[in-house]
Amino acid sequence: MNGNKLRKSSTDRVISGVCGGLAEFFGISSLAVRILFVILPSNLLLYIVLALIMPEEYE
Repeated sequence: MNGNKLRKSSTDRVISGVCGGLAEFFGISSLAVRILFVILPSNLLLYIVLALIMPEEYE
């Protein structure tokens, strides 16, 4: 982890920036995070919850 706060990405976003924000937080590829969300079961609910509770990134 890079010590930054977990926030939605304002630059790497496809739908709401959740996967981009997680990727920046953990220092991994956003494509890898997106693939994990597609492969693992019941991640749609987790994505919706994160989209609602994760704060926006300040530019």
